[in-house]
Amino acid sequence: MKPKIAFFDTKSYDKAFFLEKNQQYGFEIKFYKSHLNKDNAILTKGFDVVCIFVNAEVDAEVIDILVENGIKLIALRCAGYNNVDLKAAKNRIKVVRVPAYSPHSIAEYTLALILTLNRKIHRAYNRTREGNFALEGLIGFEMNGKTAGIIGTGKIGKIVAQILKSMGMNVLVYDLYPDTEFAEKNGIQYTSLDELYRNSDIISLHCPLTKETEYLINKDSIDKMKEGVMIINTGRGKLINTKDLIEGLKDKKVGCAGLDVYEEEGDYFYEDYSNIVIDDDILARLLIFNNVIVTSHQAFFTKEALSEIARITLQNIQDFFDGKPLVNEVSA
Repeated sequence: MKPKIAFFDTKSYDKAFFLEKNQQYGFEIKFYKSHLNKDNAILTKGFDVVCIFVNAEVDAEVIDILVENGIKLIALRCAGYNNVDLKAAKNRIKVVRVPAYSPHSIAEYTLALILTLNRKIHRAYNRTREGNFALEGLIGFEMNGKTAGIIGTGKIGKIVAQILKSMGMNVLVYDLYPDTEFAEKNGIQYTSLDELYRNSDIISLHCPLTKETEYLINKDSIDKMKEGVMIINTGRGKLINTKDLIEGLKDKKVGCAGLDVYEEEGDYFYEDYSNIVIDDDILARLLIFNNVIVTSHQAFFTKEALSEIARITLQNIQDFFDGKPLVNEVSA
């Protein structure tokens, strides 16, 4: 018998891409709209695998329920896994993820945020729809000759660095594990965080969320930055202390910010709350700044990325049941 998979937090696009890819695997799949949590974990009874996304709440209590229900594998269809208690899962349930699916999608979206903020395209769009064709307040700057600081030089960070370099920007990068060969080949300079903060006109975050990087952007780091710096985050929400960012925006130290992620996004992102009042005061405050763009964690959202996520997720599951090495396993 083919393994049975319970998919949680599924949208129409998840169903479309996974059902298409599953024609090659033949798994038995059932889709649920809700996030996996302690209240609905009972639904996993009778399944072999649970497939979850970024907003699932898989703590020790949920792990216990999954084990009792006979779940053998947790398959994350995303790169991040900080929402899974890996210590509770250790030696009880295997956990796999999709570490990289389309770095170009996220890198290109990063550029879109930079260009939109710089040239005030979002504001111009809203104005012209109301018949206002004035240019006051829409002035930007030439990126050629300016300096970009990239924090994190994994696959995404490297592509962003190459794109910005091709536009005539000076590119400074920081990473705990520098790829000096890449830097030399592309005319890119590794430097310290403090130097990157001091010299960058645009700072873009592409590092993982760890204990060391949590709230990497805070009052102290913002104080070291150039006046009017642009901050872009398509990585993880908790890389930025949002309260400190708001203070930086108010003081004009931060000129603008493009955020595809938010530290408390789990309560809002991927859902439609247009008919209710947002009761997260910090998020509501961010949304009133005309020099801030907040999007709903959509940098990855391309046809290519969704297809690759489905393929890798299902292959991870197949490898598990075939007894093959789990190249995308995560563990405590």
